[in-house]
Amino acid sequence: MALAIVHSPEEWVERFRAQRKPAAVTIGNFDGVHLGHQLILRRVMDRARNAGWIGAVLTFYPHPARVLRPDAAPGLLETLVQRLAAIGALGVDAALVARFDADLAKLEPEAFVRRFLVEAMRAQAVLIGGNFRFGHRQAGDAHLLADLGRRFGFEVEIVPPVTANGVVISSTAIRNALRDGKVEEVRQMMGRPFALEGKIQTGTGQGRKFVVPTLNLATEQELLPRTGVYATEAVVAGKTYRAATNVGMRPTFDGKHTTIESHLFEFSDDLTSGDLEIRFWARLRDERKFSGPAELREQILRDIEKAKDFFRTSPLESLT
Repeated sequence: MALAIVHSPEEWVERFRAQRKPAAVTIGNFDGVHLGHQLILRRVMDRARNAGWIGAVLTFYPHPARVLRPDAAPGLLETLVQRLAAIGALGVDAALVARFDADLAKLEPEAFVRRFLVEAMRAQAVLIGGNFRFGHRQAGDAHLLADLGRRFGFEVEIVPPVTANGVVISSTAIRNALRDGKVEEVRQMMGRPFALEGKIQTGTGQGRKFVVPTLNLATEQELLPRTGVYATEAVVAGKTYRAATNVGMRPTFDGKHTTIESHLFEFSDDLTSGDLEIRFWARLRDERKFSGPAELREQILRDIEKAKDFFRTSPLESLT
């Protein structure tokens, strides 16, 4: 069943008026929908399925920091569409995407719980991480939520964090790894490759003329991997191709803007539009300036062989 998406407590009540089942709920931003998030979401669905409830997510758009601390707001790993797709892929029944604005920010913890969890979603179980905060000035924490749960008749379950290589998995840790180009670590923490989604855009034509043909990606995502060359997958027109991708300024051609260019293996179509997704599997090298197109082409051919070797020796089945 597809994820049902609503945008207010009132819409939730209207959408589920016929059944008005109770719900198992988790609350958060879920940027990256990493392994820690996935543990909570799977636990939500276990509770919901066993009790015959709705398995639900309460999340926010825009990110609360964009409203409360815009100068310090983090760049996001995924768009809202990507986040909801990842949540839906885990079998979650419904998501209430609440618009985060000044009025919502002013809600005291009890008012927040009453409006969203009690009166609208009819929560019977609320699952959170140990560092969960909510309500005006983040006055509410896990202990207060548990107290309110006892008053309003829902259980609070604190789900422990997930670690990778001794580090607690978090959206912040993933952002830091991505900025360093450590896409293998990102994949370990997300449980899947980091992906950029967007549209094919027409490039300058220099790559096709002087080097190798590429598809150029225009994306609205806020965070890019560190500049460099990567072994990637490209999804075009419903088909997946292995590829080598450069993220950078194209210094050999004195580029002024960051571009995302992918050479797809076993692909010959001349596309200038359409959807494109790039999944980052491994970092191959830093970007650098070459003496000219001929030297650059020689290096790109080596990059392509290195990317092919990566996929030959590390089949995707063993990487996921």
